[in-house]
Amino acid sequence: MPQDNQTGTGAEPENFARLLLTLPRPVKRGLALAMDIVLVAASVWLAINLRIGALPELNAPLAIAVGIAVACALPAFITMGLYRVIFRSESGPALVTVLRAVCISSVPFILIITLIGIDGVPRTVGLIEPPILLLFIAGARAVIHRLLAAPYKARLGADRYRVLIYGAGSAGQQLHANLYRSPQFKVLGFLDDDPVLHGQMLRGEQIFSPSELGALRDRLGVTDILLALPAATRQKRAEIVKRTRELRLRVRTIPSLHDIAVGKVTIADLREIDIAELLGREAVAPDQTLLSRNVLGKTLLVTGAGGSIGSELCRQIVLLQPRKLVLVDNSEYALYGVHAELSRNLEVEIVPVLGSVADEPRMAAVIEQHRPHTIFHAAAYKHVPLVESNPLEGILNNSLGTLVVAEIAARFEVETFVLVSTDKAVRPTNVMGATKRLAELILQALAERETKTRFCMVRFGNVLGSSGSVVPLFRRQILDGGPVTLTHKDIIRYFMTIPEAAQLVIQTGAMAEGGEVFVLDMGEPVRIYDLARNMIELSGLTVRDETFPDGDIEILITGLRPGEKLYEELLIGANSAPTSHSRIQKAHEDFLAWDTLSRELEVLRKLVREQDAEPAIVVLRRLVPEYFKSDVVADASLEYRAV
Repeated sequence: MPQDNQTGTGAEPENFARLLLTLPRPVKRGLALAMDIVLVAASVWLAINLRIGALPELNAPLAIAVGIAVACALPAFITMGLYRVIFRSESGPALVTVLRAVCISSVPFILIITLIGIDGVPRTVGLIEPPILLLFIAGARAVIHRLLAAPYKARLGADRYRVLIYGAGSAGQQLHANLYRSPQFKVLGFLDDDPVLHGQMLRGEQIFSPSELGALRDRLGVTDILLALPAATRQKRAEIVKRTRELRLRVRTIPSLHDIAVGKVTIADLREIDIAELLGREAVAPDQTLLSRNVLGKTLLVTGAGGSIGSELCRQIVLLQPRKLVLVDNSEYALYGVHAELSRNLEVEIVPVLGSVADEPRMAAVIEQHRPHTIFHAAAYKHVPLVESNPLEGILNNSLGTLVVAEIAARFEVETFVLVSTDKAVRPTNVMGATKRLAELILQALAERETKTRFCMVRFGNVLGSSGSVVPLFRRQILDGGPVTLTHKDIIRYFMTIPEAAQLVIQTGAMAEGGEVFVLDMGEPVRIYDLARNMIELSGLTVRDETFPDGDIEILITGLRPGEKLYEELLIGANSAPTSHSRIQKAHEDFLAWDTLSRELEVLRKLVREQDAEPAIVVLRRLVPEYFKSDVVADASLEYRAV
């Protein structure tokens, strides 16, 4: 029976708190206002009691003093926003607001009671009452906060995340200040690599060594690690993530160093760490002179402006203040999206052009009208299986479309023409790669002719987050519960972020002299199986395989797709040379003379027009002899010009 009484007694305040939480906000504010009136009256009564050393009589002077105190306090409390504060979230800043409100209300009260005076009320009451009022108001709010916080946390799922903050610097402290008010996060301490800090206390939490993480997980029940290291290198982040991933802990991170500097660290800014932050090597700051040389105050045209690379090129170009930017794309939806985004920049004239690069009259009219100084040719069909199934469209868009725009550029004396190419153009095993290699051959041959246009091309591998990247595909599959599909366990690819790739493309245009193949340093290649595994484990899940059959998500090997390679290359030969940029190399590769190439292109154009796919592919293989398949026989009659 005593046990039952004890349980009942403990439940009553909790039930009362739950009732308060369900009340409408105006009712809650009314109750708070009434409580403060009672507390103000009590503070005056207690102040007189302390002054005279006896219980004051309930007389007119006491009533006048209480009325004056209420008249001074309530307007100050309302003005300072005491009734807009959510009691369950009460904290240090809210108590500072209470202090300010009481100080403001005490000024007229002291003036009336102490300096002017009220008959029957000791003047010293004006000095005694404000500290008592502060104690009552602050104490009442602290009690209510304690009463309401627990039921509110229970209703939301309290301490759902038991976290350690990695980083005891200013970013970690800001993050802790925000998490302190969250009902769903329980901060268990800090981790830091500095041995001097180990064992010390910071904001009431202990700082631990990262080497203790395994023991801390078991002892404290850690579920998440929050990285508060905005300035950490990619390599450092990768090391931390690898260590935490092995312990099957979720890893989240805060935003950039700039966001920390301007005080934007909030719980909402916490996000899952992106695999893109761990791949490749550290990005190199762009050369601002190279970036601006062909852009500042000039007219530029970008084909494929609505695509992954094309749209990022446009974003980077707009930041460099050109006079005009012409957007060309054959997708109405994609063109609308990029135009709407860029049109917010009122300092640059943005011109949307809906049309295909293979439409010669349309492209001629556009280039003649706008007379761009530089053309970035990013328009291409790049999904390998789709182009393999639609070879004529791939040839028309990727190869003949390049021919159309390049010849028009030469006719109207465009200063620079930059082809955005791909590593799949090197010794291609698919139609897409072969059509891109043919586009390169077209520019190399045109560069040998007498023309005022500098033609160049830039090759790079996969860009993270592009429409054809495996990263968004894997992310969707993980969210769907798997399986994550992979074509081969040993397939490897190069990766680069879209912004860095776009900046490097712009810089290559400034370095072009004519006919060069620029190659971007993609860092070390990544094994896609490892990428898939890392993404699963970064999501706090486990891989289901032979060694761990109870894992969450399976990696399913589906087999190589038609035309897919196990690995990609960036150079056909080994004759690359450095440039003025540490991440860009250049090479001059063998190509066909224009007279020979142009005749073959006319044949190819005729076959595409007649929708005759098989002979068209035969011509494509003849023009790109390194395009190898089991039934391909190189044609020795075509003479490639060595460089």
